[in-house]
Amino acid sequence: MFTGIIEEIGSVKTFRRGGSSSFLRIQAEKVLENTQIGDSIAVNGVCLTVTAIDGGIFQADVMNETIARSSLGGLGSGSMVNLERAMAANGRFGGHIVSGHIDGTGEITAIKKDGIATWYTISADADILRYIVEKGSVAIDGVSLTVAKVDETGFSVSIIPHTAANTILPTKKVGDRVNLENDIIGKYVEKLILPRNTSAAEKSRIDMRFLAENGF
Repeated sequence: MFTGIIEEIGSVKTFRRGGSSSFLRIQAEKVLENTQIGDSIAVNGVCLTVTAIDGGIFQADVMNETIARSSLGGLGSGSMVNLERAMAANGRFGGHIVSGHIDGTGEITAIKKDGIATWYTISADADILRYIVEKGSVAIDGVSLTVAKVDETGFSVSIIPHTAANTILPTKKVGDRVNLENDIIGKYVEKLILPRNTSAAEKSRIDMRFLAENGF
């Protein structure tokens, strides 16, 4: 489990793609402190298992499913990535519950400065957007952020200078793909209150009135 608070920005040294699997080698510093083989590190929000450590470089395998679900396939030598170690049992929740299991990707459609802040607007598929609520949480490339606006085609977040200085978000431009992970609590609530084999159309009818009528 992660919190969405990025610990450092790493640099991809190698991304070797194979027929059935691939592996990443990433240069890092802070996230390697006390890290052992078998530990988990989120790379742009994707939970990966450390399979080797060589000085200041760690290696992780990447399955085809992971490449298909995320934007990791677009990485190459020199790419900068957000890194976070799995949360320790005695750690603090600075963000929100992040599993590192990406729901899909979105596309940045607009970037706008607003005083000290920067707005990012991201388009996403309906099956992702239905779990995104205004003032709720979403992880974008592993960064825990608050949703400021949401509509039928996408949502917007506003980041402060500290977030900009400590993540790769400022390197993004319009048209770039980003990894998205919905707040897992919403998905569990849906699973618990809906009968099995509920269709997508029926799920789309969940609103605040429905939740109130069912005790939420």
